[in-house]
Amino acid sequence: MSIKPQRPAIPASVLIYGVLGLVPFLAPPLLDATIPALKPASGLVLAVYGGLILSFLGGARWGLAIRSSSPNALTVSIAMVPTLAALALLVAIPGHPALLFLGLAGALAVHWLWDVGSDGLPPWYPALRTMLTGGAVAGLLLGAAVLA
Repeated sequence: MSIKPQRPAIPASVLIYGVLGLVPFLAPPLLDATIPALKPASGLVLAVYGGLILSFLGGARWGLAIRSSSPNALTVSIAMVPTLAALALLVAIPGHPALLFLGLAGALAVHWLWDVGSDGLPPWYPALRTMLTGGAVAGLLLGAAVLA
C-alpha cells in the first residue's frame, strides 16, 4: 500500500480572497433571476469582471516570469495573451453577450490548462485554480444562459 504525500493547504488569505472573487462571477446571473431590471448592469459587471480576471491571471504569470534575471521570452509573451484576449473579446463582441461570456469562459479554461500544467508554481496552486476557474466558468456559462 502506497501513501500519497499530501499537498500543502491553500494559504487561508489566498483561499478567502479567491472565494470572495467568485462573487462577481456568480452574483450577476443570480441577481437577474430575482431582479430582472438589473439585467443590463449585471451583464456589464460579469463581462468586465471576467475580462479583468483574465488579464489579472496573465499579469500574475508575467510577474512570475520576470522574477528571473533572464526571463523566458516565450513565457513573457504568452503571459500577455490573456490581457489581449480579454480586450479583444470586450471590444469585438459587446453586442453579443452570450458569445462574450462563452469566449471569456473558454479563455479562462485555456489559462487554467496552462496553470495546472506548469512547473514552478506553489504545490497548492493547481487546486486553487481548479476551484476558482470552475466557479468563474460556471458563472459565465450561467450568464450566457440567463443574461444574453
